[in-house]
Amino acid sequence: MRYTLFRSVLAAAILMTAAFACSGCSKKTEPGTAAPSTGENHTTASVDGSEENLQAQQNKDLPVLNWEEMSPTGSMDLLYADQFSADYYEDGIALITIGDADQFLLLPEGVSAPDGLPASITVLHKPVKNIYLVATSAMDDFIRLDALDSIALSGTKETGWYLPEAKTAMEEGKIAYAGKYSAPDYETIVSSSCELAVESTMIYHTPEVKEQLERLGIPVLVERSSYESHPLGRMEWIRLYGLLTGKEEEADQIFQENMNALSDVLAMKPSGKTAAFFYVTNSGSVNVRKNGDYIAKMIDIAGGTYVPENAGTGENALSTMNMDFESFYAVAKDADVLIYNSTIDGELTTIDELCAKNQLFADFKAVKEGNVWCTGKNMFQETMGLGDMIRDMNAVFSGNREYAFTYLHQLK
Repeated sequence: MRYTLFRSVLAAAILMTAAFACSGCSKKTEPGTAAPSTGENHTTASVDGSEENLQAQQNKDLPVLNWEEMSPTGSMDLLYADQFSADYYEDGIALITIGDADQFLLLPEGVSAPDGLPASITVLHKPVKNIYLVATSAMDDFIRLDALDSIALSGTKETGWYLPEAKTAMEEGKIAYAGKYSAPDYETIVSSSCELAVESTMIYHTPEVKEQLERLGIPVLVERSSYESHPLGRMEWIRLYGLLTGKEEEADQIFQENMNALSDVLAMKPSGKTAAFFYVTNSGSVNVRKNGDYIAKMIDIAGGTYVPENAGTGENALSTMNMDFESFYAVAKDADVLIYNSTIDGELTTIDELCAKNQLFADFKAVKEGNVWCTGKNMFQETMGLGDMIRDMNAVFSGNREYAFTYLHQLK
């Protein structure tokens, strides 16, 4: 019965998409056109000066837009992010570029796409609603913006969230689970009038899923904050989500407050302390971050020097590597600070727990001096907490034990 219903919904959605295409809309349809109506007044995108576009705009007493006649009036002044940009046009219109190629034209609600808009540009209307959020790193941005109500669907089950707001929203049924990135529940997504799927870069491994979502009229934005060359560039993605949700001023303020809170740390001279960030695998090897990884760069920003210094420079999906324990011992034995990554292996509370993983840890300088720390599991989901993490690290390197730590705790 469910399979039959799903086929019916998909068939209807595809027919609606095809109907729009035949009436002259761009190859990438406007958000939600393949899903049941939400009662919102979205007009149909058009690229050929169709009477439908003209009539829709005239009925609203709005100008008919022509892409060839439009030019940017400014752009978002980004401090660190280099994986997205936003160009501003008149009348509250913005052109968003993700990476090198993906582009989205963000229009005020009720405004149709300009005539002559290239088919490669996807149309969105702000504020974007009923989002299918698969990229876990973006959830914290929506929470900080008080825009959690713009998310209708999650690619993570409630048990996978360490963010209490996200977990509660799912428990209360405000956000529904719609399948992970590689196996989305298309029926749920379509029936929820989804206007945008925010995917992680893992979607590149299943391009057929992205293609299917787009065939159903669901625009797909691939979240590339993990590709940012500067750690603080990850935090700046809140400004993109502020633009999409109609909370650009709030996003700018939140980002600026985070930068102000880091100003003293950014102005400090290096401490000269070395630090290793790692965890011990089930096989007994040690997983470390590569030198080009954002964690290694955060240690540098906080005033430390990351070890091992010869861990390579690969980033993103290849940002970690395993070392045999003997090799790790050789490069990290004299490190001033050890930071244990709890994300995979779980949190540690005592030095004895660390030494139980390998008795040679007892010979490490940081262990002898009691300068061993552990992260909290929520660290990697709280994207806007990167500034607090840098401050935590800085307090460790400067020996400030009176500091109120957010993500690090010292092993006893």
